[in-house]
Amino acid sequence: MDEFAQWSLDAIREEGASLSWLEEQRFDWTTATSYALEQILKGKTVIVITDEERQWFEHYLLGSINGLLLERPPISIISIDSVYSHFNAISGGDMLDMLDDMIAQSYKNDYFFWYIGKGVDKRSDIAKRQDNSYFWIFDEEFNNAFELKSYDTHLDIKLLQLFKLFNASLNAAMFGEVDVTA
Repeated sequence: MDEFAQWSLDAIREEGASLSWLEEQRFDWTTATSYALEQILKGKTVIVITDEERQWFEHYLLGSINGLLLERPPISIISIDSVYSHFNAISGGDMLDMLDDMIAQSYKNDYFFWYIGKGVDKRSDIAKRQDNSYFWIFDEEFNNAFELKSYDTHLDIKLLQLFKLFNASLNAAMFGEVDVTA
């Protein structure tokens, strides 16, 4: 993972001042992101979940990550809302258990959740139940998480910058330019 940490630092510095805010947090970034990239390289499906305020970002992410102009193989990535359109109506552990079981059967346990949003949002609950979930989480420390602040006035810009870095990291990992395995 030291190789990915150095690669990330170089990529951050290449962007110049616009991404300098991430340099201090790069170890949190590399720890969480390398694990997510490793799962993608193993062929796992990514199930994206966002809080309501970040739905715009979910649409952007899903529309961009497998864009036509990319010169890499597409990855398997979907929204939780496309898996279960009534996801917002779920309340309580039993309903989450049933949905979790359905997803596990459908994807043969070859999936992980990528949650982007506030840690206190109920949409995060299903991702928090899985040890292999990946988080861009706001206002909370969590396992496999990159933490951001919801009150940051530049949060939307930072999400777009993180996506750009994530996409570049995915390319580098897929083409063997960097090793993301622990």
